[in-house]
Amino acid sequence: MPRIASPASVNRSHPAWVAFSRSLIFLVTSPRLLGWSLLLFILTASLTWLGYLYTVDLINQYSGSFFVRQPSVEHFWHWPVLWAWWLLKWLYLILTRVITFYLAFIFSYSLTTPGYVFLSTWTGDRYCEPEETGEAAFSFSGVLIDLVEGVKIGVMGLVVTLIALLVNFVPVVGQMLVFGLYVFYSTLMFIDFPASRYRWSLGKKLAWLRKHTWTSFRLGIFPALISMIPILNVFLMAFFFPLFTVHTTLNFLEIEGRRTRDSAL
Repeated sequence: MPRIASPASVNRSHPAWVAFSRSLIFLVTSPRLLGWSLLLFILTASLTWLGYLYTVDLINQYSGSFFVRQPSVEHFWHWPVLWAWWLLKWLYLILTRVITFYLAFIFSYSLTTPGYVFLSTWTGDRYCEPEETGEAAFSFSGVLIDLVEGVKIGVMGLVVTLIALLVNFVPVVGQMLVFGLYVFYSTLMFIDFPASRYRWSLGKKLAWLRKHTWTSFRLGIFPALISMIPILNVFLMAFFFPLFTVHTTLNFLEIEGRRTRDSAL
């Protein structure tokens, strides 16, 4: 089985990059990581789907019957009204479904943050020797801190979604900026898990993204692409979330120079 070079043989100005395929092998060859990932998948998918259904129903209640009955066409000048109604209806459906997904997923993410911190911690324990100092031990207060950090990033996700909605009205450039926002926000979500073990503040996590811009883009691009697939994003994100967590953790540990021994990948 191939091994990644130890820190002694790696130039830390160019940290080793753990490929996605190796992260997958690392996950599936550990029964503990795989079993915990399955539990997190079920929990995340269930919470996201329930939140999605509830939010869609709530939004539909506010929209009333406006999109239930289409305008009647009795004269030729009624056709533009009907076309405008259909256009507005499709825009409404697309935007509300995207918004409801992110609302539901952020809710699910916030509640399951401690579980993914555990997954990230176990990944680090298998990949690195424990540090003598600086690593937070498991405690009830630590779980509460993880929940608070998850809520912070969740609230930040709501802000990002609102900004994305406004920027999206700018043709071409707006869509590129929105995609970039979601890429880096996706990376922030996953960086939160390994960084939580060292009790990093939200500001320090954002600084890490700025310092490692290209790495952050590589880590966040696939989650961002998956999150944009209508309906299926609910299940795909929940399914791949544990793998993305492991993948980000391994690369975070490499970049931060935390790895002190070889391990099979």
